This record gives sequence, structure tokens and C-alpha cells, in this order.
Amino acid sequence: KESVRCTSCSSFNMSSDDSNRRLVECGRVCLVNFGPMGGKLVVIVNVIDGKRVLVDGPSTVNGIPRQAMPLARLSLTTIKIDIEPGARLSTLVKAYNAADVQKQWAESSWAKSMARKGAKAKLADFDRFKLMVARKTV
Repeated sequence: KESVRCTSCSSFNMSSDDSNRRLVECGRVCLVNFGPMGGKLVVIVNVIDGKRVLVDGPSTVNGIPRQAMPLARLSLTTIKIDIEPGARLSTLVKAYNAADVQKQWAESSWAKSMARKGAKAKLADFDRFKLMVARKTV
């Protein structure tokens, strides 16, 4: 891989390999950061402007209906599905299932660390105590 230095920011290195770039584009799978849908995956269906995008869950898969969402509320993932801008729900669901997005997400280190943090947050007081004692004895 060839490393390219960005001229506008000296601390940013960009690889010439485009497969890991996270661009705001149609078909990009994103994670919702916060709000009532926090922690769920959505797909960018269309770009409205520089700060907002049209996203869909798809609603038949995870219950998030098509809606406009600010980019500040989204974290872009490396997962991308092949859809056209403004794709219908049925087309989106077919592409979502064909790309096996849920499996790709479950295998990512990001999802695994979120699952670990969620499991740790659900521990009761006595479970946290047992974990502390187990760490001390090792």
C-alpha cells in the first residue's frame, strides 16, 4: 500500500486503498450514536445536504423507518451495500440481505466491543464483586 499525505492536515494519512474509506454515500451502513434509535444500524439512502442524509433501517429488518437524520448523530462504518440513490424499501431489503450486513457487523471488532460494554453494564452488584475477586485471584 502506498501512503499519501494530505496537504491540508499534516496529521492525517490516507491509504491509496479505497476499500477502507468511510465516505458519506448512498448504501453506506451507519451506526446511530444516540437518541431513541441509538446503537442500531441504518443505511444511507440519499444525501440531502452537507449535514443531513435520508436513512432507512430497513424498517422490516430493525424497525427504523425512512427519515432524515443529521450526520452528527451517525457514525459511518466500513460496510457498504450496492443500491441506487432513493432506492425503494424492497430493493434496499434485498441488497441488505444479499450483503449480509448483520453478519458483517457482528464480526466487526466495533460490534464486539459494544457487546462487551453492554454485558458489563448489565452486571448486578454481586456479579461485579465476583468479577473483582476473580481478577484479584488471577
